[in-house]
Amino acid sequence: MRVSNVTVRKRLFISLIVGLFIFFVIDVRLGFVQFFLGDMLTEKAKDSWSRNITFEPKRGEILDRNGVALATNKSAPTVFVVPRQIKNPQETAEKLAAVLNAPKDQLYKELTKSEMSVRLKAGRKISHENAKKIKEMDLSGVYIAEDSIRHYPYGEYLSHVLGFTGIDNQGLMGIELSYEEQLKGKKGYVQFYSDAKGQRMKSMADDYVPPKDGANLKLTIDSRIQTIMEREFDIAEATYNPDGIIGIAMNPNNGEILAMSSRPTFHPSKYQDVPQEIYNRNLPVWSTYEPGSTFKIITLAAALEEKKVNLEHEHFYDPGHVEVAGATLHCWKRGGHGSQTFLEVVQNSCNPGFVELGNRVGKEKLFDYIKKFGFGQKTGIDLQGEGTGIMFDMKRVGPVEHATTAFGQGVSVTPIQQVAAVSAAVNGGTLYTPYIAKELIDSATGEVIMRKTPESKRKVISEQTSEQIRYALESVVAKGSGKGAFIDSYRVGGKTGTAQKVKDGRYMENNHIVSFIGFAPADDPQIVIYVAVDNPKGTVQFGGVVAAPIVGNIMQDALVALDVKPRKKQIEKEKSWLDPIMIEVPNLVGMTKKELSNQLFTLKLDIAGQGNKVVKQAPDAGVKVKEGSTIRIYLGE
Repeated sequence: MRVSNVTVRKRLFISLIVGLFIFFVIDVRLGFVQFFLGDMLTEKAKDSWSRNITFEPKRGEILDRNGVALATNKSAPTVFVVPRQIKNPQETAEKLAAVLNAPKDQLYKELTKSEMSVRLKAGRKISHENAKKIKEMDLSGVYIAEDSIRHYPYGEYLSHVLGFTGIDNQGLMGIELSYEEQLKGKKGYVQFYSDAKGQRMKSMADDYVPPKDGANLKLTIDSRIQTIMEREFDIAEATYNPDGIIGIAMNPNNGEILAMSSRPTFHPSKYQDVPQEIYNRNLPVWSTYEPGSTFKIITLAAALEEKKVNLEHEHFYDPGHVEVAGATLHCWKRGGHGSQTFLEVVQNSCNPGFVELGNRVGKEKLFDYIKKFGFGQKTGIDLQGEGTGIMFDMKRVGPVEHATTAFGQGVSVTPIQQVAAVSAAVNGGTLYTPYIAKELIDSATGEVIMRKTPESKRKVISEQTSEQIRYALESVVAKGSGKGAFIDSYRVGGKTGTAQKVKDGRYMENNHIVSFIGFAPADDPQIVIYVAVDNPKGTVQFGGVVAAPIVGNIMQDALVALDVKPRKKQIEKEKSWLDPIMIEVPNLVGMTKKELSNQLFTLKLDIAGQGNKVVKQAPDAGVKVKEGSTIRIYLGE
């Protein structure tokens, strides 16, 4: 059968159209792949070829309020391997074992893993010297990546607050954990390309994505005051061999923590060397115990605010005990204090006197003030593991519980609660939330990306009541149980505390937590310091004997560090025969050499400078110093 030419032409035309259509579809598809899917497919291909060597970011530094570094980083390279690129695993393992001081069998197992890349366990955070040796070997498939370890330049200093990091520089405790997200930064990497056999593709350049370093964290801590506190704790440990020591220094006007320490302590880089209960408990915010007489400040504040007492014109007779609902509650002084004003009740820390104040305020009102001052609840400080303390259930508070609470027994509080509450009592009556993180700073630009501001919770008492409390507590230091904290030329107020420890529901014999909480200057408080010493040995266990002098020593140097000027007016200290003779420094500025030689005083002169007249002196005129002290004077024209 013969096909006509017309039919042939039709078939050829249809074939041509179909062919053109097929080519058109292929062209469109190729164009779509090339121009629309090309980048995506290239990236997928590169992903399948790529191998990453990670670069750890620098963890953000932790600084004190003045920019002093408290936690930094030290460079420590890490060894990575790409198993498929290693030509002779046995030989490579032997060479690495010699440098890393590691078993070659273990290294061989890691070098022959069926993984894209492996970070050698023995090659983590090595010295630069060893990293240089490995580089010089020029081993195929072996790479050195930049890494770092956390460095704490002050060792055990502030360890419970700072916390520590793990092997991957991840925060595990303390501030390091609380601000992990801000401090850790973002990893970078070098990306190179290899074929299915793991061989590098020399035709393709390596890609580098730099790491983003973590933000720096500035604390409210003042390293000068922290150093002073640590020094005094070292001395106290050597002197008393206590079971523990706790210390907090805070600015009462805004809640900023200036120093915080506890003993026993540990080195953040060697936390594994101490029992877990030492490093995972920040005692100033975690521990709870009976406060003892420091709690009397709250009873005093409630009585004054409710106008239930006149400190100087009302009297109270203390026979040494008081009967409450059939129970006999004793004063610490056997035989009692006899007749005294209520100001002397505060000075003498008289238990029966405070039972009377508690009764005048009433159970409901007293416990209402205790709650307003923040007891029985967390302060909200930005540190982990804060305790709440233990208060009586109001349904179970009878006359005895009411009475013992008034002088600080039967309740349990945390150190940070006491510091926050006493700060409110002396700062004019405002309760602040304590805090320790001040600013977050971008490590690259120096820009402040977060700044904390003081948080006022509530007004607890009036300014007038606060002024009366400051005066009463200043008299405690000048004339009462807190004389050990007295500082000449500075107005210091405070209260002692001596609390029996409880074990298995019973008070322990000759085992006390002795404490002192002080503030200065009494007319305008700039710092509150609390110190508690657990079971000091070889001494009388009283807060006034052990803790008050520690606070006095810290306070004296801290006030100088804070540039707080001495006060010329202060309540005169009630002297004992043990007290040194104090002399007021005369004004020597303007005197000539001849006039100096005619002066009669029991002070030594250290003369410097050239000239005939005194142009400067230290200490300033009016400051009280011990008899025989040295006065430095500078001569000029």
